[in-house]
Amino acid sequence: MSKSYWVVRGNVHDKDEYSKYIEVASKIICEFDGKFLVRGGEHKTFDGSDFSRTVVWEFPSYKKALECHNSKEYQKGWDLAKNTTIRHM
Repeated sequence: MSKSYWVVRGNVHDKDEYSKYIEVASKIICEFDGKFLVRGGEHKTFDGSDFSRTVVWEFPSYKKALECHNSKEYQKGWDLAKNTTIRHM
Protein backbone atom coordinates (compact mmCIF):
# COMPACT_ATOMS: atom_id res chain seq x y z
CA MET A 1 0.00 0.00 0.00
CA SER A 2 1.37 3.44 -0.88
CA LYS A 3 1.72 6.29 1.56
CA SER A 4 -0.38 9.43 1.45
CA TYR A 5 0.30 13.02 2.47
CA TRP A 6 -1.46 16.09 3.76
CA VAL A 7 0.27 19.18 2.34
CA VAL A 8 -0.93 22.32 4.07
CA ARG A 9 0.07 25.91 3.31
CA GLY A 10 -1.48 28.76 5.21
CA ASN A 11 -1.35 32.12 6.90
CA VAL A 12 -2.16 32.24 10.60
CA HIS A 13 -3.90 35.38 11.88
CA ASP A 14 -4.29 34.41 15.55
CA LYS A 15 -1.32 32.39 16.76
CA ASP A 16 -2.65 31.94 20.31
CA GLU A 17 -5.89 30.33 19.15
CA TYR A 18 -4.12 28.38 16.40
CA SER A 19 -1.77 26.86 18.96
CA LYS A 20 -4.81 25.24 20.63
CA TYR A 21 -5.63 23.55 17.32
CA ILE A 22 -2.04 22.34 16.92
CA GLU A 23 -2.09 20.72 20.34
CA VAL A 24 -5.41 18.94 19.76
CA ALA A 25 -4.93 18.06 16.08
CA SER A 26 -1.41 16.68 16.49
CA LYS A 27 -2.63 14.05 18.94
CA ILE A 28 -5.57 13.09 16.72
CA ILE A 29 -3.42 12.83 13.60
CA CYS A 30 -0.92 10.62 15.44
CA GLU A 31 -3.79 8.34 16.46
CA PHE A 32 -4.36 7.76 12.74
CA ASP A 33 -0.65 6.90 12.29
CA GLY A 34 0.20 10.30 10.81
CA LYS A 35 3.68 11.73 11.33
CA PHE A 36 5.21 15.15 10.73
CA LEU A 37 7.62 15.52 7.84
CA VAL A 38 7.63 19.33 7.56
CA ARG A 39 6.45 21.92 10.05
CA GLY A 40 7.15 25.56 9.32
CA GLY A 41 10.76 26.43 8.63
CA GLU A 42 12.44 28.56 6.03
CA HIS A 43 10.92 28.49 2.55
CA LYS A 44 10.91 30.27 -0.79
CA THR A 45 7.79 30.66 -2.95
CA PHE A 46 8.72 30.74 -6.64
CA ASP A 47 5.23 30.96 -8.14
CA GLY A 48 1.76 31.76 -6.85
CA SER A 49 0.63 33.16 -3.52
CA ASP A 50 3.01 33.08 -0.59
CA PHE A 51 2.09 31.50 2.73
CA SER A 52 3.79 31.88 6.07
CA ARG A 53 3.44 28.26 7.14
CA THR A 54 3.90 24.90 5.43
CA VAL A 55 3.10 21.59 7.08
CA VAL A 56 3.39 18.08 5.62
CA TRP A 57 1.97 15.00 7.34
CA GLU A 58 2.63 11.46 6.12
CA PHE A 59 0.09 8.65 6.52
CA PRO A 60 0.56 4.95 5.84
CA SER A 61 -2.25 5.00 3.24
CA TYR A 62 -4.72 7.23 1.42
CA LYS A 63 -7.54 5.53 3.32
CA LYS A 64 -5.95 6.39 6.69
CA ALA A 65 -5.42 10.04 5.65
CA LEU A 66 -9.08 10.38 4.65
CA GLU A 67 -10.31 8.62 7.78
CA CYS A 68 -8.33 11.07 9.89
CA HIS A 69 -9.52 14.17 8.04
CA ASN A 70 -13.15 13.03 8.07
CA SER A 71 -13.15 11.89 11.70
CA LYS A 72 -15.40 13.68 14.17
CA GLU A 73 -12.36 14.23 16.39
CA TYR A 74 -10.30 15.98 13.73
CA GLN A 75 -13.22 18.09 12.51
CA LYS A 76 -13.90 19.19 16.09
CA GLY A 77 -10.21 20.12 16.39
CA TRP A 78 -10.34 22.07 13.13
CA ASP A 79 -13.25 24.08 14.57
CA LEU A 80 -10.66 25.60 16.95
CA ALA A 81 -8.63 27.01 14.05
CA LYS A 82 -10.88 27.59 11.07
CA ASN A 83 -11.33 31.26 11.99
CA THR A 84 -7.66 31.81 12.81
CA THR A 85 -6.07 30.88 9.50
CA ILE A 86 -6.49 30.74 5.76
CA ARG A 87 -5.11 27.50 4.38
CA HIS A 88 -4.86 25.33 1.32
CA MET A 89 -4.79 21.64 2.14
